[in-house]
Amino acid sequence: MDAFPGISHSDLGVFALGLLITGVLSGLAAGMLGVGGGIVIVPILYHVLTLLGVDESVRMQVAVATSLATIVPTSISSIRAHDAKGAVDWQLLKRWAAPMFVGVVIGSALTGIIASRVLAIVFASVALPIALYLGLVGEHRRLADHLPQGAGGAGIAAVIGGISTMMGIGGGVVGVPVMTLCGVRMHRAVGTASAFGIIISVPGAIAGVLSGWHAHLLPPYSFGYANLLGFFLMAPASFAAAPAGAALAHMTDVKRLRLIFAAFVIITTGRMLWDAVS
Repeated sequence: MDAFPGISHSDLGVFALGLLITGVLSGLAAGMLGVGGGIVIVPILYHVLTLLGVDESVRMQVAVATSLATIVPTSISSIRAHDAKGAVDWQLLKRWAAPMFVGVVIGSALTGIIASRVLAIVFASVALPIALYLGLVGEHRRLADHLPQGAGGAGIAAVIGGISTMMGIGGGVVGVPVMTLCGVRMHRAVGTASAFGIIISVPGAIAGVLSGWHAHLLPPYSFGYANLLGFFLMAPASFAAAPAGAALAHMTDVKRLRLIFAAFVIITTGRMLWDAVS
């Protein structure tokens, strides 16, 4: 009996290979651009689950929770690589950790109660403009000379935590543009954003497991909303690729790679948005 009805073992093998490749791409993206692998994992996993016939009502929750679980080891690998190059702002992390965690709690609660289609729309509404920013604007645009302090900074951290949790991403997708627009150098922003993943992914993944514990119509090998098959295929590949991405970030002009990355996100996320609203 097939694990997924209507899908042959050969098709599952192709999907497994696709998940491994997705893991590698997410690790490279996490290390190189500081955007977190979730922006790669979520739309691809969403489409994989669609092809496997997973019910639409849980499809996005599974993609989000599985992505957050996968980000945990990737973040550890990425932050170690960036910290070795002195690119992590630990003082900023100390100020932002608590409000970011509060945002994660709020985002986790919303993820457990809103519809899968709404989650897909939230993801696309943030990912598409961010992809355009990464691909077309780059690191030289500035709105301020420094990050806000006090309540303003705490509010930014909470929003990053909440939105990132609902999207299944590690915080870099939102955090890197915010920091660079506020005068933080790109390498410093990328290194610091790699640490956001720990604050967001651990509690976010736990919440995904708990909120989906009694959910119906989940795909096989699911632990709550987190799918173990996706995790065990993608996490090792992503973990292994993150240091290579970090090395590329410090030795390569990534403008062309950012353009390719942006195009990839726009295509996959645009298709996901179309499915959600059609």
